[in-house]
Order: sequence, then structure tokens, then C-alpha cells
Amino acid sequence: MTSAVPRERLASLGELTTSLEANVARVIRGKPQAIRHTVIALLARGHLLIEDVPGVGKTTLARALATSIGGTFHRIQFTSDLLPSDIVGVSVLDAASGSFSFHPGAIFANLVLADEINRTTPRTQSALLEAMSDGQVSMDGQTYPLDTPFMVIATQNPEEHHGTYPLPESQLDRFLLRIRIDYPSAEDERRLLLESPGRSGDTLAELAPVLRISDVRALQEAADRVHLEPELADYIVAVARETRRSPHLALGVSPRGQLAWRNAARASALIEGRGFVLPDDLKGLAVPVLAHRVVISSQGESIGRSRSDAERIITDILDRIPAPG
Repeated sequence: MTSAVPRERLASLGELTTSLEANVARVIRGKPQAIRHTVIALLARGHLLIEDVPGVGKTTLARALATSIGGTFHRIQFTSDLLPSDIVGVSVLDAASGSFSFHPGAIFANLVLADEINRTTPRTQSALLEAMSDGQVSMDGQTYPLDTPFMVIATQNPEEHHGTYPLPESQLDRFLLRIRIDYPSAEDERRLLLESPGRSGDTLAELAPVLRISDVRALQEAADRVHLEPELADYIVAVARETRRSPHLALGVSPRGQLAWRNAARASALIEGRGFVLPDDLKGLAVPVLAHRVVISSQGESIGRSRSDAERIITDILDRIPAPG
């Protein structure tokens, strides 16, 4: 099995991802899987949806990642009165020249935190679509490219539905991964309570960059070149087609979902120091990549229509379809 990523480069690239994960872990304790998924989304040029209860570190995770790569960071608090222009920007008339000038919105950053994204209207939510899909903003006949890397980390609280606007399928499909952070272990909570507030490296203010933006671009380009065997491509297709045939699902995994699964697996392989994808890369990422892209049908009401139900259906399909090797 050969790799398009030079073998001698894999070790140095692995050191970059290891240092990135370790740096974020200085402020996000005991959550290596959440950190790994976040780095996978970054390397795969994807976006991340964190659906969890308040106070578990969603905002801290986003800020820590932006700081660790030396990137620009903007936080947008999504509310019912937020306007699309608050996100993408606005053209303003210059009275002296008589011409319009574009004032960029908060979307113009390397990492954008869309906090409580489901608290704003669908019209404002849709202002993110072009940026997330194409890495650009269109305004008054002009196209404005976003800096690279560009990543949106969105949060939403699954327990509180009053005054929220559920994300439509088209919006959900733009997120590479949907994850939870969950509560820390009892030991991690105890350690947090006993630490002194001035301890070095324990706060975001003390966190320093460990990568440069050019390093992130190099990692993304390397992830694009990670090898995928034809048998694994067949496996991706088989799983996706099975979701479309399932009587429990009204909407299965789209071709875009298949590409997202492949891209995430490539990034995972690179982080592990490999230039090729293994079946375990795909299986380990199937639920966070695919479960939010399917819609449970009315025939699936007996099993429920929650997030956990969709995840269970994906898991059942994986159990029925043997992976190569």
C-alpha cells in the first residue's frame, strides 16, 4: 500500500497534530476524543457542531483551538434579533466619494464560534451557508473570499427548545461532524476545583500558539493526499446506500455526506501518522459524521426521532455491513 504523502513527512506532520491536541488539552481536561474530533474537522476543512448542555467547555474549546493555531477568532452570539448583515457584513455609502464600501462582518476570521446557533431565525442561519460551503461571501454583486483556514464551530443546547429554530437539513449537512463534549469525570472535576487560579497553562489567557497558519494549511493539503483503497470507497457507498433503503429513514446519506466521511477518515489517518485510511478510521467516525445527515421517517416513530435514535440506526447499519479486511 503506497501513500501520496511522502513517508518522511508523516512523522513531522504527526508532531504538529500532537502538539496541537496537547495544547488544547491544557484547558480542556479529560476530553481527548472531543479534541481529536475538533482537530479532524480542522484538517478536513470542515465545520463542527457541538450539541451539549451549558458549561462543559464548548466556547473554551473553540477559543483554545484558535489560539493554538495563531488564527483570528470571532464569536457570534446568535439571538432572535440577529441579522444576516451582522454575520456577513454590509455595504455602506461613503458620502464623500458617492460609492459603497464593504464592511466585513464577523464571519471574516479563521475560526468563527456560532454560539447557540439555533436561537436565531432560519433567514439569519442561512447567511452562513455560502461561507461554510464555498469559503466566500457574496454581497451586491461582489464576491469576497474568506481567509484560509476557515472553520465554523457552532453550539446548541439540546435540552432547551423554547425560543429556538431547529437547523434544517441543508444547514446540518454543512457540518462535517456533530459531537458532544459531555461532563468531565469526577476526578477531572475534583482536580479543577483544587487548582490554584494562577497556575501556568491552565487558562486561555496563558495559552500560546503552537502552530502557524501555514502549518495548518500544510496539514490540510497532506490530509487531501491520504490514500483511500477502492475497497473502502465501496464500503462508504454500501453504507450510504443502505441508509437510503432503510425503512426507518426518510432521508439517507447524500454524496456530500460520503465525501465528508472520506475526508474525516483521511484526517484521522494523518493524525495517527499514516498516509492511508484504515477501516477503523471510517467506522470510528461514522456516527459523528453521518447521524445528523439522516432523517427518521414516520415508519421509524416506534424507535423515536431523537439524536440518539439516529445514531443507533447508523450503528445498526454498520453492524450489518462488513468492513473490508
